[in-house]
Amino acid sequence: MNGRPLNATAASLLGLLLDGPMTGWDLVAAAQRRIGDFWTLTQSQVYRELATMAADGLVEVGPPGPRERKPHAITDRGREAFARWLDAEPAPDQVRIPLLLTLAFAPHLPPGRLAEVIAAQRAGHARRLEGYRAAREQLRAPGAPAVGAGRLATLEYGVRHEQAVLDWFDELPAILGLP
Repeated sequence: MNGRPLNATAASLLGLLLDGPMTGWDLVAAAQRRIGDFWTLTQSQVYRELATMAADGLVEVGPPGPRERKPHAITDRGREAFARWLDAEPAPDQVRIPLLLTLAFAPHLPPGRLAEVIAAQRAGHARRLEGYRAAREQLRAPGAPAVGAGRLATLEYGVRHEQAVLDWFDELPAILGLP
């Protein structure tokens, strides 16, 4: 990318484009389906990265289709950049958890609000865990389409992560001195 290393957001878009040309709208939807549980992309990020990648020759833009949406296709240069990125050592994890930010400033919450926030967050993680478990069972069912070990490993990480988070939630009242 003109001497710039490929960032993870651009790399994820190139990885999605390996499945075939997509509009920015299609990429946002595909990213939500395939990687949205562990890597978020906003619509503005997608369009900004597509413009940069087009300028750098990593994708080519096709003629506008319905609603003036333009399909983007990965180029050979884009495939090479993606292969280099994929072969490199992954960057260290970056923790960005909104609940932890709320906990950092919890003394400024009105009485009772922290318990409400915690209950709502715990419920969301419980729903996500159930969804992951259901998806895992579907993938392991006889006759299920082969999705590749990488996708199954990612799903298993999600199951274990959510279980660990729920275990943490179970200990949280004692940690915070809540009833």
